[in-house]
Amino acid sequence: MSLETQQSLDESFMREALAQADLAEEKGEVPVGAVVVIDSEIVATGYNLSICNHDPTAHAELIAVRDAAARIENYRLIDATVYVTLEPCPMCAGMLVHARVKRLVYGAADYKTGACGSVYDIACSDKLNHVIDITPNVLADECADKISSFFKKRREQKKHAKKSA
Repeated sequence: MSLETQQSLDESFMREALAQADLAEEKGEVPVGAVVVIDSEIVATGYNLSICNHDPTAHAELIAVRDAAARIENYRLIDATVYVTLEPCPMCAGMLVHARVKRLVYGAADYKTGACGSVYDIACSDKLNHVIDITPNVLADECADKISSFFKKRREQKKHAKKSA
């Protein structure tokens, strides 16, 4: 596959992950979305549900990978590419390594908790038994803007609530 074709596919699947992030935002969740792709087909999707489910593990990529594993009936996703709008945290990076995900494509870097190159590098650690091929910064501006605008709205709502009180 040519580099241009791969970039086009990556952007297309990242747009699907952004659509999942929109679903999270509609529920008041931090807008992060993920899709799992095998053989150029989406096999599972997910979006953040930590707030709604009262579950600190309910991150977009974890939900999508769980669904994909159930659908293919294998906890190892050796041929899968995971697309996620925000760089995975340490928990999710560890899960991706354990699932033996072949490739990770993410949008925005997370300079506070990113574990795929920004703060930590769990997904590429040679100390672990699996290394993931990572493509960062796909539609990075769109992904970062979605999260930034969400938190900006939240700050404005809190500010307005304080004035009203």
